Amino acid sequence: MGLIGVISLWIIPVIIGFILIYGTIKKVPTYETFVEGGKEGISISFSIIPYLVGMLVAISVFRASGALEFLMNFMKPALEVLNIPAEIVPLAFIRPISGTAALGLTSDIIATYGPDSFIGMLAATMQGSTDTTLYVLTVYFGAVGIRKMGDALKVGLLADLVGIIAAIVIVTIMFS
Repeated sequence: MGLIGVISLWIIPVIIGFILIYGTIKKVPTYETFVEGGKEGISISFSIIPYLVGMLVAISVFRASGALEFLMNFMKPALEVLNIPAEIVPLAFIRPISGTAALGLTSDIIATYGPDSFIGMLAATMQGSTDTTLYVLTVYFGAVGIRKMGDALKVGLLADLVGIIAAIVIVTIMFS
């Protein structure tokens, strides 16, 4: 096992040990604080559930209604001109909404075209260079009661768009 393997194996236990020792030195009741944090985490988990269910229903309706397929067919001529495979369009649209759905699409793309194919590498790069913006805003902002999220939505979706474009450009340059 190399140096990186040893570091990755020990980094979390060392950090946890350091926090416990530091808390003890500062006379913080570490166990009680840990238990209190666990209680808080469980209550936050329960408060997130309604937002999570709402988001999952919206995703299912979007896919089942045929809106995603319609959008793909509408964009196909432009994508062909730009030399972008149409197979990644669903991933580009689903990724900001749901990480699980996007992971499923990425797995399907990789299973169909292979991990070493252009489309497979593009899907994997897009999966890693974007985030689940709408999910994060809906679940986490909703859980803490933030109602005005317009600026966060704009910035998050812009970051996703930049990630998608960067993935397409970089994978095309590196592997085309």
